[in-house]
Amino acid sequence: MNRNYTNCNPLKYQSFNFKASVVVFLLALLSVQLQAQQIETTFKIVNSKNTPVPFASVAAIPAIDSTHPVQQISDSAGVAVFNLSQGVKYIIRASSVNYATADKGISITGNPSTFTITLAPVSKTVGSVVVTTTRPLMRQEDDKTIVDPENLAASSTNAYEIIEKTPGLFVDQDGNIYLNSTTPAIIFINGREQKMSTADIASILKSLPPNSIASIEILRTPSAKYDASGSGGIVNVVLKKGVRIGLTGSATAGIQQGKYGNEYIGINLNNNNGKATTFLNVQYSRRNSYDRIKTDRLYAPDTLLSQDAYTIYPTNSYYLGFGIGYQLSKKWEINYDSRLSFSNFKNATENFSQIKKISTNNLITNNNADIANKGNSFNVTQGISSKYKIDSLGSEWTSDLSYNYAPNNTNQLFTNTFTLPLLPVSGGDGYIQTKLYFFSAQTNLLLKLPKKLTIETGLKSTSVIFNNSTDYFRSSGSNRTKDNFRTSSYRYNESINAAYIQASKTISGITLKAGTRVENTAMNGKQVVPKDTSFTIHRTDFFPYIYLSKTVFKIAGYDLRAYLVYRRTISRPGYQLLNPSQRYIDQYLFETGNPALRPQFTKNYEANISVDERPIFAIGVNDTKDIFTNVIYQADSSRSVAYRTYDNLGNNKETYFRILGAIPPGKKFFFVVGAQYNHNFYQGLYENKPLSFKKGSWTLFTYQTLKVTPTTQLTLNGFARFNGQLQFYELSTFGAFNMSLNQQFLKKKMTVSVSANDIFFTNNNNFTINQGSINASGFRKADTRRFGINIRYNFGFRKREENNMFNMESPEKTN
Repeated sequence: MNRNYTNCNPLKYQSFNFKASVVVFLLALLSVQLQAQQIETTFKIVNSKNTPVPFASVAAIPAIDSTHPVQQISDSAGVAVFNLSQGVKYIIRASSVNYATADKGISITGNPSTFTITLAPVSKTVGSVVVTTTRPLMRQEDDKTIVDPENLAASSTNAYEIIEKTPGLFVDQDGNIYLNSTTPAIIFINGREQKMSTADIASILKSLPPNSIASIEILRTPSAKYDASGSGGIVNVVLKKGVRIGLTGSATAGIQQGKYGNEYIGINLNNNNGKATTFLNVQYSRRNSYDRIKTDRLYAPDTLLSQDAYTIYPTNSYYLGFGIGYQLSKKWEINYDSRLSFSNFKNATENFSQIKKISTNNLITNNNADIANKGNSFNVTQGISSKYKIDSLGSEWTSDLSYNYAPNNTNQLFTNTFTLPLLPVSGGDGYIQTKLYFFSAQTNLLLKLPKKLTIETGLKSTSVIFNNSTDYFRSSGSNRTKDNFRTSSYRYNESINAAYIQASKTISGITLKAGTRVENTAMNGKQVVPKDTSFTIHRTDFFPYIYLSKTVFKIAGYDLRAYLVYRRTISRPGYQLLNPSQRYIDQYLFETGNPALRPQFTKNYEANISVDERPIFAIGVNDTKDIFTNVIYQADSSRSVAYRTYDNLGNNKETYFRILGAIPPGKKFFFVVGAQYNHNFYQGLYENKPLSFKKGSWTLFTYQTLKVTPTTQLTLNGFARFNGQLQFYELSTFGAFNMSLNQQFLKKKMTVSVSANDIFFTNNNNFTINQGSINASGFRKADTRRFGINIRYNFGFRKREENNMFNMESPEKTN
């Protein structure tokens, strides 16, 4: 079977790449010509005793655009020197360990100037770590929502659990992360897409230490700067790096106990000497949990298949992350980071099955299937990035290179035992090997021009190579023969080349950002065993983007700002969905990919409102064409075996709205409460028969903290989903209520958190599916109710100023 979808001329695409490169080059030259005159401006950072404050963080924030500050670290004499644009107003923000942040407004004239900023000491510090409680849990920044995970990390054992507890995010039992309810979000780590399967990404997130995350960025409608493959939105996990002067770090350990236990221990180190920053994260975790699924499926006319599958997932994970950043000059900086993770697992499933005659209730078949999967997965990611600061307005040129290698090996053993009718024990074994290679290169140019005009443009190229081989054997008694039906070999190559340009400008208080992204996709897949299912896809697509923002009015002194966003996106089927290799589930079900899958396109429209950068309301529509989703089909006319796969079904229109309310942080009590409604309307074909499916569901979520004493904090969070939906599965009402108590000791250096997750054991659901020839219902639950204790100890060694008798200040610094 050979498919070739071609709607573009490769020569035209090469011409486009050349033209895009010329545009970027010309814009870079243009930026040099358009820069305003730069004036050297000196800032002396002192304390209330007029003593210099060394190694303070100093930021120059243009008053016309606060989103692109220029940052410096003061030297050992407390001096920081900037080249600032003449005629521009700035807010200078200075901060340092043990001092309160200070702001100073200035205007740059035509002559070099020196300003003095005085920092006031704060009364309560923890060594070199300052404890603050005024940061909001969620804030709106342009077209993305930024989540501060600090409090969520206190009661979590890994990054995956933090995402599960983040208000507004929904993680299903298979590890998919949803912002809405139709298409899973794309997961980025440090701004880089993870081209891996859902299970592999979940495994990496579960290996990340909970205190290694600096922030979580949620982009429901990403701009043209981001990959167009984000119809479900983007969740970007930003990891911490060394940011404080001197050596700081933390040691963490914790346990959680449900039916099975989780344990972890780790250490995090950060070092900053003013020019170089380094970080190191090490963690070991041992996890185990269970998943139980009970189903009843119409197996044949007047026949019911009932199954009860129980699976345990013992896993050992090892994680190492390290990196270094170096400031080559006042304008150039370069960063290198590396992450390595290794997991070994030994999953075991026991599946009890019965087949009954519905009319007579007579038992026809009674059997048990035992399935064991033993294997390991390894992941290594290497990345290098650079940034060149073009001017003090925030213009910059950034580049990023990354490489990812992820091999997986699994040995599978399955045994079928029939007690009715009594048959010889049968079964088989298989060896599954996969290798993923992923390379990404991108460069972005940001120009801050006069008259509040910003231009962004860039190029990106990615390459994916995926190899899969599966060898299966059947066993009956002492006979072991090759299973040619399941044995397969599959090769997949993908390259995506992209360019984008977008511009933003504020006119009469209205910020307009518009742009477009063009992506050329080349996919080639080939299964050589057991039969050829080759396919080739070449296509070029354009993805426009429009963003409008305006401050409507003020409420109690806070800005109420409205946003309108539109973007066209694409969801390409990944290699795991295209892989036709068959994976054994039980004797009545297997799963396979679909090499004939086509990409789906979505037009997203959203309007939202925020107060003081905190999102409070949003309404939107996701209009998707040629949607593909998870389906179950009968494998033969006898309906004895079904298979799970993905298929293009038609169109879907999802309408949603979201509302949030909160008390601002910083007081004794803080809370966020929100609700989201999703309505989906599918129209198309299912098993070549007309499909019309409507479903609406509500989700409520909350996050609350109560500061009982200055060192004691109680945290509550949870969600409830009513009449839920997961693709074509209709779900009953379910949810979870979590609680943690955080107590600080040893002058706030040590934090002990006692937590309880899914206290009422309500994060389980009944489900039904009634589409085409599939009519089934069931119940699913997992090891979600857990009680645990986490301990974190923060430490820090502040860099001391060296006494140098030959250190003499210049006359300019003593004015």
